[in-house]
Amino acid sequence: MNEFIFKDEDETEVETNHKNQKLWRILIIDDDESVHQVTKLVLSGVEIEHRQLDITSAYSSAEAKSILQNDDTFCMAFVDVVMETDSAGLELVKWIREVHKNQAIRLVLRTGQPGSAPEAKVIKEFDINDYKEKTELTANKMLTTVYASIRAYRDIITIKHSLDAFKKLIEATHDLLKMDQLKSFGSAALNHLLTLMNVDSSALYIARTQTDFAKVSTSSILACTGKYVCESDSLELSNIDLKVKKIIQQVFLDKKHYNDNSCFVGYYKASMNSSSVLYIEFEDDNEHFKASLAELFATNVALILESLIKQQEIERTQRELLFVVGEAVEARSKETGAHVKRVAIICELIAQKLGLEESYINALRLAAPLHDLGKIAVPEAILHKPGKLEGQDWKIMQSHAQIGGEILNKSNVSVSKLAARLAHYHHENWDGSGYPDGLVGEKIPLEARIMAVADVFDALGSKRCYKEKWSNEEIRTFLINEKEKKFETRIVDIVIDNFDEFLAIREQFPDDCV
Repeated sequence: MNEFIFKDEDETEVETNHKNQKLWRILIIDDDESVHQVTKLVLSGVEIEHRQLDITSAYSSAEAKSILQNDDTFCMAFVDVVMETDSAGLELVKWIREVHKNQAIRLVLRTGQPGSAPEAKVIKEFDINDYKEKTELTANKMLTTVYASIRAYRDIITIKHSLDAFKKLIEATHDLLKMDQLKSFGSAALNHLLTLMNVDSSALYIARTQTDFAKVSTSSILACTGKYVCESDSLELSNIDLKVKKIIQQVFLDKKHYNDNSCFVGYYKASMNSSSVLYIEFEDDNEHFKASLAELFATNVALILESLIKQQEIERTQRELLFVVGEAVEARSKETGAHVKRVAIICELIAQKLGLEESYINALRLAAPLHDLGKIAVPEAILHKPGKLEGQDWKIMQSHAQIGGEILNKSNVSVSKLAARLAHYHHENWDGSGYPDGLVGEKIPLEARIMAVADVFDALGSKRCYKEKWSNEEIRTFLINEKEKKFETRIVDIVIDNFDEFLAIREQFPDDCV
């Protein structure tokens, strides 16, 4: 025989082959060198389902254990029964299944001494997939065994990948459901998709188109990764490759999936006036890409995406309406709407410096513009009266706190409830000298204590019908002097310690800003 046929491949070369091409890997475990040579000869040049065979030799069960502990890519193994001991092969099988927990590899037991390991007993007691006596294992039967084992392994791995992908799908959907920001959502969705598909991709995009009530359509890129990462949110203005852009736009027009050897583009109708497209560009090939799994994932993503967008649209509308109402109230007092913007931001900054929860901070910023809502019930003659209010006029002005609280308290929405407390109590003083209820110290709701400082800080720095604008030093001195009287000390200290940061808010939104 030509010894070259049986020469072991260079380990470096084998390792490179494993990385660069897909192979069916077979492990021969036998202490007889001739068995290795014959097996390699029979299987030389065999190709199964467009993949070549890669054969590795182990000459004892101990060597096989060492190989398998570091490499789980073998699809099948021929295992000799008698090696170091009369039952070394059987013990190895037990180790592979029970200790190493490898249930995928197909194990074919081969023996030259069938009397020492009777077939019926071995099949029953050991988790093997086939049993062959060496004398009956002709070239044709060996090929048949290899084909059957590889196909069985292929199916097991396919099922395993599907189960793993399904678990990842559930986990990914769960993670995505917890997100409330579009950018975070989009990035997470793409990252989960790459993991889920187990496929290399050079570019992924989530695009969305929406038609408004005027029948005008706009397309946007919600998330992207890969070689065409774009800064622009607009699909038309993005620097995505023109060919890719046209494919995405065509899918929107056709309203159906598109795929070829280079990409998969899924179309998902989310609502009557909006739809999404998922673009996946394959880096190498799409052999392992499962369109059905991508569609299942993308459908969930599209539904979550649409829910998130609608939620953000509602929240944006609510914020704008609250500011509009707040500005309208200020307009009746002949004061600029910039005051409600500044007060909201000042309250937010104080709450952040206090280390309060993010949800509370967001609610406080939404509620802040409504702190003087009750002024809608105060006659304009009193609102516009110059100088200090006294007597009945002052009592009427004071009533705005209670009126504002009562109006807002009619709603059961948590933000409105917070706004109601804020409006009702923001003129209470720390020492109990405020109105309308004369509360003391921490009995005053925290949001009202924050607003008390924020409102006065901003009002003193602005010109009003009843006063001139104060200097920054006068404002600083007033706040310090009113600690433990009008205001809670720790809130005043936050403003004083970060005075320039709070002054910058007034510069960002000056009184001539509408």
